[in-house]
Amino acid sequence: MANKKILILGAKGNLGRQLQKVFAAEDVMAWDRGEIDITDRELILKKIADLKPELVINAAAYNAVDKCEASDEEYELAKKINIDGPKFLAEACLRIGAILVHYSTDYVFDGVRRSGYIENDEPKPINRYGKTKFHGEKRILELSGAGLKWYLIRTSKLFGPKGESLMAKPSFFDIMLEKARIKPSLEAVDDELSCFTYTVDLAAATKKLVDNGGGYGIYHLVNSGAGTWYEAALELFKLVGIKIEVKPVSSEKLARPAKRPKYSVLLNTKLPLLRDYRRALREYLGK
Repeated sequence: MANKKILILGAKGNLGRQLQKVFAAEDVMAWDRGEIDITDRELILKKIADLKPELVINAAAYNAVDKCEASDEEYELAKKINIDGPKFLAEACLRIGAILVHYSTDYVFDGVRRSGYIENDEPKPINRYGKTKFHGEKRILELSGAGLKWYLIRTSKLFGPKGESLMAKPSFFDIMLEKARIKPSLEAVDDELSCFTYTVDLAAATKKLVDNGGGYGIYHLVNSGAGTWYEAALELFKLVGIKIEVKPVSSEKLARPAKRPKYSVLLNTKLPLLRDYRRALREYLGK
């Protein structure tokens, strides 16, 4: 999609920053919280109508899974960002004929089976965060019949360079490295299996999908090689050469407010597979 006008939302976040890099040669507008409130319908409709982008990529999201579960106030905020936001963006894109790219999550699935989830499997979220992301998906699908052009990309366990936003969360690997500096041993959950996704690879795959004009619809984009948090922690410390004891624990032991799916491996059946996450992690660590 060369020389097209592109709007990236959540531009200062971890994924938004990488999207700016891969689309740098295009006519890009990069908006974050300071430029736009995606929960304000009238503002969204006006600003996007005025800008007239041909592609809108929404990398803005609420993803504080446990806060969302534990606090009604946070849940209401999550619903505004993850449900209302995609709905308003879809309405705005439909009005001007723009393409919408929106990201969702493996947490829309319940994880009760032991085989990977394909793009058309029925979502059954088991926590509040997952429910908000699922209903955000539904708002986009509802406008599909009206002529909306859209790509809905589900992904999971993002890691990569930290964004500029103060709201940008450190990844699991960043957190484990920080903890390893001050603790003699660490614990990591070993009964939740899913896929890690390198934001650099996800951004590049997003661009390739749009540039190639793939059919509109739902896509799963994750790095290959499923793993648990525990397995990934072992890989991390092997790569960086840190000798530290990592203890496998059950998800119940951590007593987190939100229940997680035990198995949420996303199968990419529509696009070329992304490289193994261990290779991507090696690149991220500069090894």
